[in-house]
Amino acid sequence: MSTWSQTAEGIFTRRFDPVNVTVTAVLGGEGVLVVDTRCSVEEGHELREELARLTPLPVRWVVNTHTHFDHMWGNAAFDIPFSVPPAEFWGHENMPEFDPEDPEFLEFREYVIREGGPEWVPKMDALVVREPDHRVRTSHVLDLGGRVAELRYCGRGHTDNDLVVWLPDADVLLGGDLVEQSGPVAFGRDSFPLDWPGTLAALASLTAEDTTYVPGHGDPAGRGFLVETQEFVTAVAEQIRALYAEGVPVDRALEAGNWPLEDASHFADAVKRGYTQLSGELL
Repeated sequence: MSTWSQTAEGIFTRRFDPVNVTVTAVLGGEGVLVVDTRCSVEEGHELREELARLTPLPVRWVVNTHTHFDHMWGNAAFDIPFSVPPAEFWGHENMPEFDPEDPEFLEFREYVIREGGPEWVPKMDALVVREPDHRVRTSHVLDLGGRVAELRYCGRGHTDNDLVVWLPDADVLLGGDLVEQSGPVAFGRDSFPLDWPGTLAALASLTAEDTTYVPGHGDPAGRGFLVETQEFVTAVAEQIRALYAEGVPVDRALEAGNWPLEDASHFADAVKRGYTQLSGELL
């Protein structure tokens, strides 16, 4: 676990284990905006304690960049009874509602415990998923007191609910998992690989040459990092379209493709999602 680094005036980032998630604290005159809250309620409490060491300002706003567990399952630590008054919780309107009895969640729970080890059993038993009740469709401006945070939806990519935070006074963009610095961006079972290049193009048009981009995993970086990410997702999208047009079956696409990583398995879900979208089964 790292320490807080000042990315710009009143903007602090920190990488947390497990999964190397990057959390950002934006200090305003009226309180703190926290972007993403880690993997569990226990980790959310740890985050709250670390924020208290960083600043005496209260956490008034929590923004989840998307619905994945490593970015929002710590939310409950910033709600009643742990935080009084509670923070406001913000996310995109496409974020699905959480159902603890959903078979997919139960399967995912077992996966997390299997991969993370026995320490995850009590974390999952104590899980309370505090979903955002403030939902953004395209954009919303939060007044933090002396500075504003613009919540923007630039399009689908890592998920269909990727929300970015633009801080115009500092020229800083908090991009969630639309951009990752510690490794290549991840194409999961809910990704939109064909849409991702256009979404990053929209993100680039929102920002400037000197913008600092804070990824969902890794350290802040400059414009060249965004360009490299856009080139990467564009190459993936073009390869999927080409393979589909050539009639290559989905189960042979990985071995037949010319992928931007040596380990083609990284693109398994991207191929499935892209083929499903190209066939019209996924709109």
